[in-house]
Amino acid sequence: MKLRTAAPDVEQLLKVLRGEKADRVPLFELFMDQPVYEFFAERKCDRSDPSGYLKLVIDASFNAGYDYASTLAANLFFPTEERETAETVSMSGNGIIHDWDSFYAYPWPDVSTLDFSGLVTIQDYLPRGMKLAIMTPGGVLECVTSLVGYTNICMMLYDDPDLIGAIFEKVGQIHLEYFKKAVPYDTVGFLLCSDDWGFNTQTLLSVKDLRKHVFPWYKKIVETAHKSGKPVVLHSCGYMMDIMEDVIEDMKFDAKHSFEDNIFSVEDSYHKWGNRITILGGLDMQFLYSASCQEIKDRCQKLMELTKENGRYALGTGNSMAKFIPYEKYVAIIEAANEFNARR
Repeated sequence: MKLRTAAPDVEQLLKVLRGEKADRVPLFELFMDQPVYEFFAERKCDRSDPSGYLKLVIDASFNAGYDYASTLAANLFFPTEERETAETVSMSGNGIIHDWDSFYAYPWPDVSTLDFSGLVTIQDYLPRGMKLAIMTPGGVLECVTSLVGYTNICMMLYDDPDLIGAIFEKVGQIHLEYFKKAVPYDTVGFLLCSDDWGFNTQTLLSVKDLRKHVFPWYKKIVETAHKSGKPVVLHSCGYMMDIMEDVIEDMKFDAKHSFEDNIFSVEDSYHKWGNRITILGGLDMQFLYSASCQEIKDRCQKLMELTKENGRYALGTGNSMAKFIPYEKYVAIIEAANEFNARR
């Protein structure tokens, strides 16, 4: 398997993220599941190497034709109770923070103690022309949900607004400090803020509560990255119609990722917002599961034709390269981009 057709050039994707015209249509994914990384890397992960997983991600991204590799900047995590290991797990449980005593007793991560040196030591392994895209292990709302439980958040917003406000404050501040530490490294090309804010028909919290507890932290994160000249991508699933103005005008994200055909397709999103914010990916996961490789290529072709005049688009899935989709369908996406770019 040999998919890469040109040397990596992350500047092509960075141009797209900044709203500039690129020389080709870049590829974009939030991440791949480990088996998919191993498929494109054509090897298993070397767990004996402390940086083995990141090297696997880099090798897979390089082989598949991406100009960057997604990674955590350091080992940030929020300890939670052990959860069942099913593919789909409810986030409506009791959580481990439920009152002020549990809030103060919780072992909050200390960003000042985290080791970011891997962003330097990986430099020699990272192919010329590639950069890293820095993520967190869940976004501000997602982390609060894992600590409190979704149902309890909804109740606490009314029953104990000071406590839930303090939890959001603590989680948001930790995310901000983490990104502030990561942004200056030369290996870092851009940031990936992944935080699901909606479901099929509405946002998970009211728009008012999102604006109060969640959005201010992302505004600060985006400001931090922009001061260093680095773009920020928002990956957020679910219904976004009521908050896209916040995403574009208030938080000032450079790009939006995650689209579902049954909510608002990537094509409709590009028509509505593509002149104001970069649109990424968008090939709905249900579509990828049910469509043939040729049908996928055909939709990719139409998407790239739709966006070629104004740019501000990179090709990819609507969510991520999940292991439950046949891998040849991901290959079809990459081949479609390669074929389209070869004709330009």
